[in-house]
Amino acid sequence: MLPSLSIDRIRRREAAAASRSGEQDDRPLVVVDRVANALRIATLDLRAAQAGCRPCMPLAEARAVCLDVRAVPADPGADALLLEGIADWCERYTPLVALDPPSGLLLDVSGCAHFFGGEEALRADVVAALSARGFGVRAAVADTPGVARALARFTAGDRTEEDEAAVLGGLPIDALDPSEDVRIGLLRAGLTSVGAVARRGRGELAARFGAALVDALDRTLGRTDAPISPRRPAPSRLVERRFAEPVLALDAALAALRALADALGRRLEAAGEGLKAAEATFFRTDGRVARIAVAFGRATRDPDLVLRLLREKLDALADPLDPGFGFDLVRLSALAVETLAPEARSLDAAGDADQAVVALIDRLAARHGRRRILRYAPHDAHRPEAEARAAPAQAASATSWPQPFESEPPRRPLRMFAAPEAIDVIAEVPDGPPVRFVWRRVTHAVARAEGPERIALEWWRQDAAALTRDYFRVEDAEGARFWLYRDGLYVREVERPRWFLHGLFA
Repeated sequence: MLPSLSIDRIRRREAAAASRSGEQDDRPLVVVDRVANALRIATLDLRAAQAGCRPCMPLAEARAVCLDVRAVPADPGADALLLEGIADWCERYTPLVALDPPSGLLLDVSGCAHFFGGEEALRADVVAALSARGFGVRAAVADTPGVARALARFTAGDRTEEDEAAVLGGLPIDALDPSEDVRIGLLRAGLTSVGAVARRGRGELAARFGAALVDALDRTLGRTDAPISPRRPAPSRLVERRFAEPVLALDAALAALRALADALGRRLEAAGEGLKAAEATFFRTDGRVARIAVAFGRATRDPDLVLRLLREKLDALADPLDPGFGFDLVRLSALAVETLAPEARSLDAAGDADQAVVALIDRLAARHGRRRILRYAPHDAHRPEAEARAAPAQAASATSWPQPFESEPPRRPLRMFAAPEAIDVIAEVPDGPPVRFVWRRVTHAVARAEGPERIALEWWRQDAAALTRDYFRVEDAEGARFWLYRDGLYVREVERPRWFLHGLFA
């Protein structure tokens, strides 16, 4: 819980400015927000509280109480951005970090606390580290998020399990986050604490105040364990290296990353898995976090390949990775894995060539972006121009095109126009093959024609402008071969069908 997040943000910004100018404004500070067309105090610092100001007080009244109070407009966007940055920093303790707006964070430390000497030691470490960075912090560790949230908001957090129930019972009703109407109703009924509310019957509370209050009571007392929703999905596996002293050289951090890739590869090998996507995370001592993610066309456990692609991604960054005051933690996470079984290697060079193509695609995707390296993949559609779609090359590498019979002539030209070109056609009968056509002001006499191949739009698609096509493979007197079609059925769909040239046979 960061109860003075807005104040801390402003003080940190002013401290940075004061370090350059040498001037510091020490007047009482309040953050104001417009409520019901009036400016009221949303957050205040200790000096303003000592001067008699309080939350929700109108700004005019606060200035009457404290003449030199300084008011700064609330900036929820800046607060949210700062909270996101703190959440990134907190991922050094656990990858499962959730936001609890407007000024709270929830960390799932299950299975992580023993790395820091236990739950209480971890809590103390978080509080000390954030306090050293200029933030006011209240933290608590509990079995459920609801209990931890309530303890952090209304207590110092350093409680033992024996008195946890008593502490929860003594919390004010604000720990239940009631609406204003419910809060007034509870106070009128003489229910001023969570324990007093808990002693009432559930049916009585639900009938008078609604089921939402009963649910909030269960969460606050730990009767229900609602899981948190982490900002980022948990990686399948991760390995990390903590440094006793901050690492200032990027090469040293990459050397540690190479060792992490080797360790991750051994874990994946033991599980029979391979990497499909990985992410390297660099934690700086000043709290900033840099993430570099790469994907692989084929599952791999090769640490050299992982490091090579990460270097490609680092070299392609518009803003180079800056160690700042040094990295104190480097982490390598497996974002996606799949089963990787041992495979027999062929004695010819075909397998090596295929591997080289996959490696090239991975390098290009790491340098230029996964969505910029494309390849055509087959798509199940009737219209020829829709039978192929451009897809990320890494995702489409396993697809294969249907192979025709060896004795069958090609049904589609090797060169297909992006947009069919209109032509003028003369045919013996309206629905027969062409005998002559004009394309790009050149007249071609048809010597041979094969067709029609009738192609219609998929029956489940509704498009009034889409007409049935009759495709013909034709050869002119010079031996050139063309692929053209009549757009629309004669009389049944259009009165005068139009003709288009769609491609050329080699």
